[in-house]
Amino acid sequence: MGPILFATLFAGLTLSSHLRRAYGNSSPPPPLRFTSNGTFQISVFEDLHFGENAWDTWGPQQDINTVKVMNQVLDAETQQLVVLNGDLITGENAYLENATVKIDQIVAPLLARGLTWASTYGNHDSQYNLSRHAILAREHRWPRHARTQQMVHGPDAGVSNYYLPVYPSTGNTDEPCLLLWFFDSRGGFHFQQRNASSGAHIGQPDWVDQSVVDWFEATNARLTAQYNRSSIPSLAFVHIPTNASQAAQMSPAGIDPRRQPGINDDAPNLAQQAQGWCEDGSNGPECVYGGQDAPFMRALASTKGLMAVFSGHDRGNTWCYKWDGVLLGMEVEGNGVNLCFGQHSGYGGYGNWGEGV
Repeated sequence: MGPILFATLFAGLTLSSHLRRAYGNSSPPPPLRFTSNGTFQISVFEDLHFGENAWDTWGPQQDINTVKVMNQVLDAETQQLVVLNGDLITGENAYLENATVKIDQIVAPLLARGLTWASTYGNHDSQYNLSRHAILAREHRWPRHARTQQMVHGPDAGVSNYYLPVYPSTGNTDEPCLLLWFFDSRGGFHFQQRNASSGAHIGQPDWVDQSVVDWFEATNARLTAQYNRSSIPSLAFVHIPTNASQAAQMSPAGIDPRRQPGINDDAPNLAQQAQGWCEDGSNGPECVYGGQDAPFMRALASTKGLMAVFSGHDRGNTWCYKWDGVLLGMEVEGNGVNLCFGQHSGYGGYGNWGEGV
């Protein structure tokens, strides 16, 4: 098993109006809180890829094996939150009538232990027969446990863009000490949409949209001003990594196992946001990388207090890189934020690396 990623900070923030709107008349989950010894532990599951080839014996067996991994981790650790960081379902294999039923299998180990979770959605969670909105609705069947929300609306925003506050174990709950940011990097295909002439499925851009970047910057500024803080400690989760991760991998020093321990097998070219797109917004075989994730990278690099960004997607990478300065081929300057990959957790998807968190 890979290491469980956790933060040790001290906490607090009141429940946002977004949370009340997200859950309607249902009771939202109780506030996230640090433990009495000042720790807050997060188990991050990446690339679960449930639902592959349900019509064959090996597909359902993969899901059974993945549940075993989840059970082992959840029993071994004392997490206060579980993050499902994208590609929950292999949507290419989904049936339209019951595409989201795999969510029930994913969250069953969490519900059995009374745990709470928060999701981002990945490129395989948006397919012709699988909708991000449907996954969100399915998660909200358990309103006392699911914290996934949609705080940015619009046709191009994606779905899983939101933040969560964490409260102290006791004392003042009116001022934030930790924020958890979740971003939808989109990708995959638009739900039930085909090209009118060719009949082909219509691809969805695979980067964090500008509307989400604007929301992130404005919301973070509002929170720091509201609480008279120069910065608020925070962590971020997004399924597809930014180009900064690839630039780190391609830099002259590269990923050194002595300084950035972990697997680096998706090399030399990991799959970053805006991969396969041209600068003009078209996508085709001649397009390599369009640079549309630059606004998101600038927002991350300029956010004081942001300690780390956790991604999945590239299942053969598990390293962390301290992004400090300007990387090869880039103009955006890092501020020391750690760019981290989580261990892939599911038996589905490509590769034969060990499953973990």
